[in-house]
Amino acid sequence: MPGKLSTHVLDLTTGRPADGMRVELWQLEFGAPVLLKAVTTNADGRTDVPLLASVAMVVGSYELVFFVKDYFVHHKKDSPFLDRVPIRFAISDVKASYHVPLLVTPWGYSTYRGS
Repeated sequence: MPGKLSTHVLDLTTGRPADGMRVELWQLEFGAPVLLKAVTTNADGRTDVPLLASVAMVVGSYELVFFVKDYFVHHKKDSPFLDRVPIRFAISDVKASYHVPLLVTPWGYSTYRGS
């Protein structure tokens, strides 16, 4: 089975998926960071397609940047403390699945490697 990278975002203030959050994927290897993809989460808080899949999966260091402040301002939350949430991680096995969820409020967040 080919590897893939995916994400989803949960808004813990509502207990619902974070619909409409911008997410950027950056590759951190080989000099200056390179923007690989910019997407917006769907109604399920997920991206419509994997962020990386198959031959696009390359061993290396990456960063997901979640535009948390923009999301909460758009959803009428008062004065979010967080702006952008960067999550740096490494892909070491291109045949594995990497799922990087974000559980977020305007004031804090949590993440983990899911399946």
